[in-house]
Amino acid sequence: MQLTPFEVIKARAEERKGKEGLTQKISDYFGRPGWTLPGDDRVLAEMTRYVFAAGISRKVVDAKWADIEAAFLDFDPNFLNLQPDDYWHDLLSDKRIIRHGAKIEATRHNAAFVSDLGKEHGSAARFLIDWPDADQIGLLDFLSKRGERLGGMTGQYFLRAIGKDNFVISQDVLACLKGAGVPITGDGSSKAERRAIQEAFNIWAEQSGLPMSHISLTCALSVG
Repeated sequence: MQLTPFEVIKARAEERKGKEGLTQKISDYFGRPGWTLPGDDRVLAEMTRYVFAAGISRKVVDAKWADIEAAFLDFDPNFLNLQPDDYWHDLLSDKRIIRHGAKIEATRHNAAFVSDLGKEHGSAARFLIDWPDADQIGLLDFLSKRGERLGGMTGQYFLRAIGKDNFVISQDVLACLKGAGVPITGDGSSKAERRAIQEAFNIWAEQSGLPMSHISLTCALSVG
């Protein structure tokens, strides 16, 4: 693959946003003062937030979030796993939440998924965050297979929300990748295209020494 060097991508982003402007945007976007490893309840909470936000306005979900937290018992995965069928059935008519049957069922499935990861690895959060950055496509495949409704952009944004250093294949990032010589003819979701995307990010990470998330945002800001 004949790939445009990252320094060229970064120069384009700096030309559009200014050197200080690019630095500020990265700082604003990824600033995590006092960040600590999230608990597994927060892992399930962010999974659910992005599952429910898929296909609707994120603002709608955020506006109801306090009630959603309460309805789902603060997203304690082990406690949710103990709830009977009646609890989950009653959520279908609970006005505190967005009453979407498939997404409620996904939360039930993902509560078991997060609980299992915690039992298998001590911490679901640590397991996901420690997954090698050079194999993000493997992690996305893992989420898609073991979790529910965590494919596509949902899984990518969820990972970023819990502090995983990852790239997000937004439309701007996709345009950047195509322009840089990555062999993408579709939307970047096929296995071959995802392997090519991962290879490009691995090369840019080696060239720049930057985190994947910074490379991803710089790539997005280099186009348009």
